[in-house]
Amino acid sequence: MRRKLSSSADEDNEGGLPAPPKLNNDEKKTFSTAKFDITRNSDTLDRRKIEKALSSAQLASDPWTSSAKPLPSPRISEQPTLQQAEDKMLGSRAQRWHRIWNPWACSLPTFTAALCALIMIFFILNSFMTRQLDSKGCDMYYTRSMFWNFADFDTEHTRFASKYSLHLYRELGFDEDKKVKGVPVLFIPGNAGSYRQARSLASETVQHYYNTVQQDKVALKGGATSIDFFSVDFNEDLTAFHGQTLLDQAEYLNDAVAYILSLYHDSRRSQRDPGLPDPSSVILIGHSMGGVAARTMLTMPNYQSNSVNTIVTISAPHAKSPVSVDADLVRTYERINNYWRDAYSQKWASDNPLWHVTLISIAGGSLDTTVPSDYASLSSIVPSTHGFTVFTSSIPGMWTGADHIQTTWCVQLVKPIARSIFEALDVHRPSQTKPRAERMRVFKRWYLTGMEATAEKTLPFKEPTTLLTLEDQSVSINPAGTRLVLRGIGRSERPTAHVLPIPPQGIPTRKKFTFLSNLPLGDNAHTQQLDVLLCSVLPQQPGNSAALFALAIDLSEGRAGSTRFACKNAATDLIQLPASYRTSVYPFDKQLPFSYLQYDLEDLGEHQLVAIVEKAPESADAWAIAEFSDNSESNTIVSTGLKYLLAFGTRFKLPADRPLVTTFQIPTVHSSLLAFELRMGKQACGGGNAELFTPLLRQYLSEPHESRYFVNVKEANVSLHGIAPFMPPPLQSQAASNGISLQFWTDPTCDSSIDVSLKVDISGSIGKLVMRYRTVFAAFPLLIVALVLRKQFRLYDDSGAFVTFSESMDLCLRMSLPLFFLALTFLSISFAISSAATTAATSTGFFSQSGNGTESAIDYAKNDLLLGSQDPIFWFLVPMFGLLSAGLCIIINYTALGVVFLLQMAFRPLTSRSLRPKNDHAKKPSMSAFTSTSPRRRIITASVLLLLLATCIRASYHVRDNGSRANHNFYNYAHSILLLMLCVLPINIPVLVVWIHNLAVHWLTPFSSHHNVLSIMPFILLVETLTSGKMIPQVSTRTSHVTNVMFFVLAVYAAVYGISYAYLLHHLVNLVAAWLMALHLSGSDLSLSGFTQILDGDDDGGHVKKRP
Repeated sequence: MRRKLSSSADEDNEGGLPAPPKLNNDEKKTFSTAKFDITRNSDTLDRRKIEKALSSAQLASDPWTSSAKPLPSPRISEQPTLQQAEDKMLGSRAQRWHRIWNPWACSLPTFTAALCALIMIFFILNSFMTRQLDSKGCDMYYTRSMFWNFADFDTEHTRFASKYSLHLYRELGFDEDKKVKGVPVLFIPGNAGSYRQARSLASETVQHYYNTVQQDKVALKGGATSIDFFSVDFNEDLTAFHGQTLLDQAEYLNDAVAYILSLYHDSRRSQRDPGLPDPSSVILIGHSMGGVAARTMLTMPNYQSNSVNTIVTISAPHAKSPVSVDADLVRTYERINNYWRDAYSQKWASDNPLWHVTLISIAGGSLDTTVPSDYASLSSIVPSTHGFTVFTSSIPGMWTGADHIQTTWCVQLVKPIARSIFEALDVHRPSQTKPRAERMRVFKRWYLTGMEATAEKTLPFKEPTTLLTLEDQSVSINPAGTRLVLRGIGRSERPTAHVLPIPPQGIPTRKKFTFLSNLPLGDNAHTQQLDVLLCSVLPQQPGNSAALFALAIDLSEGRAGSTRFACKNAATDLIQLPASYRTSVYPFDKQLPFSYLQYDLEDLGEHQLVAIVEKAPESADAWAIAEFSDNSESNTIVSTGLKYLLAFGTRFKLPADRPLVTTFQIPTVHSSLLAFELRMGKQACGGGNAELFTPLLRQYLSEPHESRYFVNVKEANVSLHGIAPFMPPPLQSQAASNGISLQFWTDPTCDSSIDVSLKVDISGSIGKLVMRYRTVFAAFPLLIVALVLRKQFRLYDDSGAFVTFSESMDLCLRMSLPLFFLALTFLSISFAISSAATTAATSTGFFSQSGNGTESAIDYAKNDLLLGSQDPIFWFLVPMFGLLSAGLCIIINYTALGVVFLLQMAFRPLTSRSLRPKNDHAKKPSMSAFTSTSPRRRIITASVLLLLLATCIRASYHVRDNGSRANHNFYNYAHSILLLMLCVLPINIPVLVVWIHNLAVHWLTPFSSHHNVLSIMPFILLVETLTSGKMIPQVSTRTSHVTNVMFFVLAVYAAVYGISYAYLLHHLVNLVAAWLMALHLSGSDLSLSGFTQILDGDDDGGHVKKRP
């Protein structure tokens, strides 16, 4: 490589810069002295050459200037004098040089970018914290807990015994014995979680068993028994940042499962009924990363086959790693998900090692600001036959979101989880659970609303339990096609039956039966005030005796001509809805919920009529509505394009003669990045009819199962977890275009129409970017710094002036950055179009399958590039994040300048005068930008980043005391490298925290990937070289293009792959540091002694003088 030399040293003195010191003829030139001469001459280039390079850079940044026509020459009388022109030229030159060398200089583009970034950050954070917020409705669970530690689960059983431990939960006042006696359940905490987070769920299982299950003979006969609740203490490990820690936990969990199962074989530790089979599997409940660890267990070598068949996860990021700063974590996620996908892609169940496994994922929704709830989706991992994803706002009786920690102690969530586990048990089987299909029915019944298209009705599988006897005078028959409305139920002194004939099968229009009441329904007909019975005529045969039915309702009073019906109680398919009155505020208010039933006509094929029997002992303010309605009247598809919807919104009307339930499906609304505002007109009731209930709204998605309820609707904030950035495509063919559905329950007795409007909430949508794109700030700022450094090196190699970061940022903002982000914008549009086309092809193509198969052509990493958007309409996010990152880098730059200045002023009085620069160059020449410290002192300074910061501080000393070109160049260079290191810091800090945590618990994790000292050696050598004060040499050959290309490649990779594969940015910056170190070495003899002198900065020909 060849460095450029200045033609004259006098030209440098022309601008007030000190000339290089002259050496005596008899003075011996040492290695460092000779090196200084070349560097000094290189740094004292002609100022006109520097201005020419900067002018050309600015000219390229402003195309309008280059194309502007020259102005006409002024008249001779108007021409300024020679002295005025010279003064103007000198003033402009001084202003130019002041901006070049002043790191605090701020141009208009720089200030504008920083101001825009601050404004955007303010609006985004304000929207995130104040707009489109879900209400918190969780109640705290209180326990009286105690834990037994298994000290004998030691190194003979697992190699992690010194780091982790196993505990058994017991409830004071119920069960304090350490012996096992029930079905084993293991709780797995998440990232930095505690084993004590199992208290609420474990306490509920104990209390529910002793207070309810133990007295229920039917449940005990069906296989229910007590539960032994175990919990693992992971010492609050940080699994979300470190893949090896996740693998360690999975290995320990398999060892723990084997140990737990061995307890039931030891008669000294077990009190189980000897007539029951010993457990062969353990139920797993994982919170956060604990759910991922549970899935990882099944892929480990020490996993015992069939030792796990039921996994319930809470707020667990299954689909994608929450951060991508660790290579092992990203690869582990990929390996785990591929294992599960490959297992479920097998054609035969015998080839699927996970055929018996059910996996349930429960997400907290928008209140969870720790892990994006989009990542809890299982659609890309598990088919619907083996698992599903549900949001807490969908769970019957809960109807509220929950944050990341609330999901461990929320009463409304703990209760259904505990009850679903008890119902899934079968102690008579070695697996201790029901078969997979039955377990799935149990979990769907407890976690889903029951209105999903895949919901299974239990009525067809049940036998008639009620004998209903009717005659003409004791029954009220509703004419076909009319609605039944009951007000003031209980006014009649005797039970009354209201009958709705079921329409015949095969009619042209599809119909469904709907029923809504504010009275509870139940299986115990003796205590219920209202029964809904689906009946068939009972043939008059000798064998049909009333003794065959559990309940007989005779409303004929012995009259002749009565008819007997065999009926099924529809309460088994009851759907609970939150009550909606004028006083209602939240769906989770402490009010008696509504009872809702919904059947398609095909579900009622074996019945002839629906009988609604009111048995209220006294008049009550109760009501009920039942009807058969056409699907075409109750279901409407809103075919409004997304662009039109974003610009103008949409409106639709609920007609006056509407059915009880009306659903509007909007296929274009499916993005998690958009939020909407819904406004609903007033429900006016006329004709003397009192309003039965106020409008109730359910917003829902079919996949994942997310339902949100709004009571007493006037206004509603509509947001969803649909198609999200970076999410892999679904495992099975799904109708992704179904979009969001809005389901309204309105009082049909109010003879008035209701207007509904829906428009995008721009300010609320901005806040959705925080959870989906918070990791963008680990990649895009590095992109900006790389391009700025690229510009600095280009100017330095051309002119010899290493301009300030602010000046280079100003030049980049004028041309380089806009062009770069314009290209990225078109690239993001092409990625989104390609992703949408691929999804459509796999969902409608010839190889599209249903059931348990998957499409082999699916690329699960296709949405990992750039911003991961799957919709071209979000093209504006690329330039927006680009401007935001540029402004953030400007703020970081000035913040770093301020910190350096403050530290310089604080430590300046304490600094030895021997380390300060001398202004008298005739006495002693400066061999480098500043005098280096001793090697021993540098060895003591172990921190690379702090060492670089100290280098910047010391360089600033020399810039303030001696404003030579060399000092300015070196200070600007060191400061830019400091900013580069700061941008890489967010990628390395999480793993460093894991390492420190392991040291605190006396556990040494083996280094791998970029966490070993050899992988960061270029960083160490570069910073160590900078401490010697040696400026990187100019490169005048084609080698300079290597530096240009390396920084450009770093910027491109940070933009395209940096968010999903952030760990690779460390390696790229490491390569850049190695190249810069090679440039430093190119300025000296390629020998060990020359390399040592670069680091030491000696100037006496290799004779090191002793320092006092």
